[in-house]
Amino acid sequence: MHLLKKLICIITGGILTGTAMAASLYYSSATVNRKKYPVFGVDVSNYQGIIDWKRLEAQDVSFAFIKATEGSGHVDESIRRNLENAAETHIKLSAYHFFSFDSSGETQAANFISVVSREEIDMPPVVDIEYYADKKSCKPSCEETEAILRPLLDDLEEYYGEKPIIYTTLSVYCRYIKENFSDYPLWIRSVNMEPDLLNWKFWQFSDKGRLDGYYGDEKCIDFNVYNGTMEEFIKEYGGSNDAI
Repeated sequence: MHLLKKLICIITGGILTGTAMAASLYYSSATVNRKKYPVFGVDVSNYQGIIDWKRLEAQDVSFAFIKATEGSGHVDESIRRNLENAAETHIKLSAYHFFSFDSSGETQAANFISVVSREEIDMPPVVDIEYYADKKSCKPSCEETEAILRPLLDDLEEYYGEKPIIYTTLSVYCRYIKENFSDYPLWIRSVNMEPDLLNWKFWQFSDKGRLDGYYGDEKCIDFNVYNGTMEEFIKEYGGSNDAI
């Protein structure tokens, strides 16, 4: 299994740095078979501004990931408004934390927990780990990253009572996640192709989506699908066919 995952990362990574990167010049959304993946959702932050959540719900949005925090001190300006307004719909909710390579996992977990209560989300919390600033050119070591990520995930699991979802890109997955964190639910970003060689729970397939009902500076909204049927989604996260 270890060798297989390494081969997957090498092969898929090669494709991404070659053909898919060239293709990304011409399109920015992977082709999605909605019959295969019927459960559709979005992720949002303060960039989407004021959101009419009932209007999103009317456009087939079944779940949403809402940005809550970054690092050990930053709180998204819209998190309280988004959680409160989205709770008036049947959309299943989670919230996400943007991982920092530069502060401790314990203080990052405390930041998120102070903002998002157990009762406010239907799905597990999310840790979003991706490169920022100069981290792509000056990559932190796997040991340094695990020393921060492990206690962050452990503290979130202890508080929320379930393993957090890890959101990441393919390159970050291959470097930091596949070896020691593969037992966590995976939300993978892949805007050029279906990540069908990975065992993912959610797939962010577009960062150029457009819907009605949000009024911020960012005109696009990220599109995602769940890896399963609506019945499986309901069984995992609650609700009913009439309520979603």
